[in-house]
Amino acid sequence: MYNIIAKLDSLVRFDHAKAHCDVPCGIYDPSTAQIAALTVVRMVDLMNDLEGQTPQKKVDFHNSMSRYIAVKEEHAEKAKREIRVIWGDYIKAQHLEKFPQLNGIVHSIMQFGSTSRQTADRESAVKFVDAINEFADIFWQTKSIATKKAQAPYAPALEMVYPDL
Repeated sequence: MYNIIAKLDSLVRFDHAKAHCDVPCGIYDPSTAQIAALTVVRMVDLMNDLEGQTPQKKVDFHNSMSRYIAVKEEHAEKAKREIRVIWGDYIKAQHLEKFPQLNGIVHSIMQFGSTSRQTADRESAVKFVDAINEFADIFWQTKSIATKKAQAPYAPALEMVYPDL
């Protein structure tokens, strides 16, 4: 069967695809982590906005605040998990040789993610986004894909790293 396909390929010249498969087939893309980290900043902003308001009912304030906190916690952990998966399953020794700062970046992501879960510190949440953007830039370089920076089209409208496709 292989010989038939190889012969046919020599005549037709099929496009060749490269893929990495993890059971089930892993699709690695840091965009999920980037969006999750943006969500953390957005929740911190909403929490801060809520603090300045005088709620008509205390229960409404507590309901909204607890929801923002829960979403912040969930998305900080989601971003950390996504980065851990890419770092553990996709990043190889040759990537670390070419980008020796990568382990430090991942460690920073884990630290800022934890701080973002433990506090409502916007500066730490923004640093979380920045570290994930730095990781994303390197990730796309490992795939020989150029990146660009652009402002996210939704609040909190931070600058993000995107593949320049």
